Parts: sequence; structure tokens; C-alpha cells
Amino acid sequence: MSPRTARKLADVDLTLYRLMLRIRRAEERIVALYPSDKIQSPVHLSVGQEAVAAGVSLALADGDRVHGTYRGHGVYIAKGGDLGRLFAELYGKDTGCARGRGGSMHLTAPEVGLVGCSAIVASLIPVATGDALAEKMRGGGRVVCSLFGDGAIDEGVFYESVNFAVLKSLPIVYVLENNGYAIHSRVPDRHKQTELFRLTEGLGLRGRRYDGNDARVVYKTMSAAVAAARRGKGPVLLEYMTNRWHEHVGPGTDFQEAYRYPKDRERALRSDPLKILAAALARRGESRARLDAVAAEIAGEVDAAVAFAESSPFPRAESLREGLYVESG
Repeated sequence: MSPRTARKLADVDLTLYRLMLRIRRAEERIVALYPSDKIQSPVHLSVGQEAVAAGVSLALADGDRVHGTYRGHGVYIAKGGDLGRLFAELYGKDTGCARGRGGSMHLTAPEVGLVGCSAIVASLIPVATGDALAEKMRGGGRVVCSLFGDGAIDEGVFYESVNFAVLKSLPIVYVLENNGYAIHSRVPDRHKQTELFRLTEGLGLRGRRYDGNDARVVYKTMSAAVAAARRGKGPVLLEYMTNRWHEHVGPGTDFQEAYRYPKDRERALRSDPLKILAAALARRGESRARLDAVAAEIAGEVDAAVAFAESSPFPRAESLREGLYVESG
């Protein structure tokens, strides 16, 4: 490996680490704030799943678009959404990314390519597929990413969408973020074929399963998929295996609950995406001091974002109907 290549890879690794740490620290602050009732929204946390959001987002070009899920803090932050507007949205403030009207489950940052997130499981998969069709018709060369959890595989609209995408050879990458549970249902309780990417092989959708706890693996495999889609090779399904550290919804942890696998806590700690990448950076010669400086910088960003949210105004009552389509007559 040439020194130039090594430096480029180290820069990517450091960027991935920064993105993941920003997600982790932001969500840890959400956990700390939640009991105060300042947050006006249910929250679905992605602690433990940061590598998927970071690797996927960094592999996309600025003009590429993402459609996410209700567990969307990670992809919002990693794609470049403003941290202050995120916290303001959680607070229900007018300066939020959806002017305080959507909350945690409906984040949007179209200025950086995050079209939106949705509280309805699998609902944005057909929207993303339509977005990819429009992009192909325009010939703009952009790639669309549809990001969803393993529970979305249970929905019929997923199969309808990927069948259409294959038929039309659309520039879309379907990213399956598999944390092992659809709310409280384990994958083997719902599917005989537990390698979920294989469920669409009969439709002609190419797919592979990868380690979703190693951000470098996610970045590398997503980069290849995006490049292929941009060359007109059609859609692909990437299944990333990861771990959800918190309960399905809310700030608590639930490793002790009966629906969980007995070794979940140990598995989660052993496969912490931040520790995996920090170890890789140390092997490359990255100093602890530099990583500490990154951590201090991000702590300041989170403090500023929370301060922005707390000082922002709530929406005015007279603005309730702004942005709504109202049929006249």
C-alpha cells in the first residue's frame, strides 16, 4: 500500500469515526434529556447501529438521495443534517427541520440529500423506488438509497418495489439494517430463511450480507454498490448485521427482557462500532490525543445544538395551517 493510499484510507476512517461519535453523543444527550419532558416526541435510538448510517452516508455523493426510517437520527446526522435543527425538532420548536411538526420519526434534510423519514414501516421503500425511476428518466446520474430495518422485509410493498426496480434496472441501493428484531419479534420467528437478502433472489435482486458493526466494511461495500448503480448496473440489496442497544422505542435498555437473546448485551459490547474503529485507527498510528480532540469538538457541537433548541421559539398558533394544501371552494 502506497503512503498516499494509506493516508486516504486513514482520512476516511477518521471521518467515519467522527460521524459515528457525533451520532453516539447526540443520542446519549437525548437519553439524558428525555426524563425532563423537554423532548416532545417518541424516540427510536440507533446506539450500536452507527456504523451503518456513517458508512452508507459517506459512500453517497452530495447529490445522491436517501429515504430513511423512524430510527433516523443516525442517517440524518451522518448525511450532514444540522444538529441544532435536529434537537429543535425533538423539542417541537419552530426552528426544527420540520418546524417542530414531525418530531423524531419524520426527520428531513433535503438540502443534504435526506428526503425524509417515516413512522410507517416500509412506507418509504416505494417512494424511494419511484425517486429512482424519476432519476433514471431524467438521466441525472444520481443514486437513490432506501434504508430500512429487518421488519420492513415482512411488508408486501417491499417485494413489489424491488421487483419493479429490477424490471426497470433502477439506480437504487436497498440497505437492510438488520438488528435482529422487528420491535420484539426475532428474525427466526418470522422467516425460515434467516439470510434475509436471499428472500429476493427469485426476483433477480442481487444481494449480500456484511458486518454492519465495522464502518469500514459498510463504507467499502456501499461505495461499490453505489458505483455499480451509477454505471447502470441496476439495484442491489445490502444486508448489514448490527445490534440495537436500547429498547425499541424510548431511552431505556431492555437486554433483560425475555424477547432478547441471552447474549445480546455481551455481543453488543464486543461489537461496539466505535471501539472497532478506534482500534483500527490506533493500529494505523492515530494518536489518542487526536481522538480526544475530536470528542471534545463533538461535545461542544452537541452542547450548542441543545442550547439552540432550548432558546428557539415554539411555532406560532397562526402558523398551524402553513404548508398545508387546502382545497378552495
